[in-house]
Amino acid sequence: MFAYLSLVPNSFGKIFTVTTWGESHGPAVGVVIDGCPPRLPLTEAEVQAELGRRRPGQSEITTTRREPDRVEFLSGIFEGRTTGHPLAMLVRNTDAQPAAYAEMREKFRPSHADFTHEAKYGIRDHRGGGRSSARETIGRVAAGAVAGKILRLAANVEVRAYVTRVHHVAAPALDHFPTLAEIEATPVRCPHPETAARMIERIQQARAEGDSVGGVIDCRVRGLPAGLGEPVFDRLEADLAKAMLSLPATKGFEIGSGFSGTLLKGSQHNDAFVPREGRVRTATNNSGGVQGGISNGEEIFFRVAFKPTATIHQPQATVDIHGVATELRAAGRHDPCVLPRAVVMVEAMAALVLVDHWMRHAAQNQTFKF
Repeated sequence: MFAYLSLVPNSFGKIFTVTTWGESHGPAVGVVIDGCPPRLPLTEAEVQAELGRRRPGQSEITTTRREPDRVEFLSGIFEGRTTGHPLAMLVRNTDAQPAAYAEMREKFRPSHADFTHEAKYGIRDHRGGGRSSARETIGRVAAGAVAGKILRLAANVEVRAYVTRVHHVAAPALDHFPTLAEIEATPVRCPHPETAARMIERIQQARAEGDSVGGVIDCRVRGLPAGLGEPVFDRLEADLAKAMLSLPATKGFEIGSGFSGTLLKGSQHNDAFVPREGRVRTATNNSGGVQGGISNGEEIFFRVAFKPTATIHQPQATVDIHGVATELRAAGRHDPCVLPRAVVMVEAMAALVLVDHWMRHAAQNQTFKF
């Protein structure tokens, strides 16, 4: 016998809590949201719009898997409004091809989760990676669509993520907060058209070589009030970092000046306070909108690094489940670069963090009046 610890590794958030479920080549994937406020107007079309940005097969630079990713509300909705009870959403897998992964039943893909899942559980779903597949993020994106609407209705908070680098191709810094139309203007979701064209060429080249490339996504949030964040261990930037690094293929996170801030002196890096529009503001924003783990009312901005897709169409040295050296040439359908579809995943996870902290702040500071 063994002691079973009550763990919830598939859940995220403390008040606005999401639990995702399902595997890449199982019958369906989905999410349950607990803690969603009641009476929120919500339609399947609003969630579908975000899932459409995430779905596979949407352009020539993404996986060729064809999935409509049609969302179905199962509970928590009545007459177009949330009820306050668990909100369950489902997306059925319609284009699964598990036979393409037969070779991976006994061979571990380099830099993938095959070996580590086997080591942890003693069993794994080799069909597309099971839970380690990016298809799991459908539940996150569906929940993020709900969280994003709450933020917009609460204070017109906007969350925008976009690709700033693919391999060695980097976009110049934006001098404005990008619109959704600018980001969606190209399939790579970089709001700088000239750079986007070169990014697409680089991804297509990698695909033709049977290889993959990584890059960087920037995310910016405006309209968030000061005061959100729970020091010491639930600092706002700490929860954002956890959220981003929980996404498949992520390898780095930095907020504000990030690592480049280490090259500055305190006199250069400090954000001086100034009065503006009757509010306390900062003249610069090296802090990235967070100071002492709490939002300061300025624009939040951070960056997330994504590695090259682990599954590639080139022969790779590996071992099988018996520890015997072998070679793997992966079949199946995979993104040559995860970044174009990861943009909406980054936005979703940011919205989930911000809504949860907003609710925690309200519970602590507005429930009682002294």
